[in-house]
Amino acid sequence: MTFETLEEIGTSIDEAFFLIGGAILLIEIAKGLATRRLAGRGFLDMLANISTQIPFLLVEIVLLVTAYTAYEVVSQTYVSWVVPITVPVILLGVLACDLTYYWEHRIAHEVRLLWTQHAVHHSSRHMNITTGVRFGPAEGVWSAICHFPLILAGFPPEIVFFGLLADQAYQTWIHTELIGQLGPIEGILNTPANHRVHHGCDPKYIDKNYGGILMIWDRAFGTYQCEEETPRYGLVRDFDSVNPLQVWFSELPGLFRDLRKSQSIGDVWTCLMAAPGTYVSASSAPTTNQGRNSKAASDS
Repeated sequence: MTFETLEEIGTSIDEAFFLIGGAILLIEIAKGLATRRLAGRGFLDMLANISTQIPFLLVEIVLLVTAYTAYEVVSQTYVSWVVPITVPVILLGVLACDLTYYWEHRIAHEVRLLWTQHAVHHSSRHMNITTGVRFGPAEGVWSAICHFPLILAGFPPEIVFFGLLADQAYQTWIHTELIGQLGPIEGILNTPANHRVHHGCDPKYIDKNYGGILMIWDRAFGTYQCEEETPRYGLVRDFDSVNPLQVWFSELPGLFRDLRKSQSIGDVWTCLMAAPGTYVSASSAPTTNQGRNSKAASDS
């Protein structure tokens, strides 16, 4: 299979899920107008979601060019075992990208520096299709780093980028409350119900359902949780801003405040690399905020 054919397939997948997401969004808007849920802050929250694409795309354009160039140079110069682009290799590549995404996503919840970016995606109190495009400006940097080992494993850069596209495109339709539970596939695929759980800040829902396309990773690694009641969305801490700048950089003030308290390299390391919710006290003793790590208040 040629690169051009793979690119065409990727474009078709992206367009298909875009159309599905667009159709769901139109229904959400119609329902929101009919029930008045879209009035006021609901509408402003959707605008805040969309606004995150401004800094995200500015970074992402440069990052994609840089990452693809680096992947190509390493693949062509240092990796002599690159496999050809065939249908089985494409399927295996998508599976490998999805497993990589699981760990990329999970670690982004467990390391505060990474959480400063991913928290943007979780900070809305609403769940609709526009939540799916609510990204931190530099989220893609961690993704590019995490997927680099797949190049060393012998996957062509084209397949790695195809897998990334498939993972992101698939998730377009799962950010919604319109679709209920889907029976047996709930334990296999990422569905709207599974992803609502992931966005919940209720204690039993925190840090669950990290998978992009498949839920088998969550089942294998003990992070799966089915939806039992409608989650309360957003962060554990009291954050409900619709100000774009506050949404884009919501976690950075707390991080910088804690870094200023640091009195040693160990304190700085704790601030940056420990679980969200951990801060450095004036006495340099690390203290964990009450609540669960990943979505706990990181600027208390």
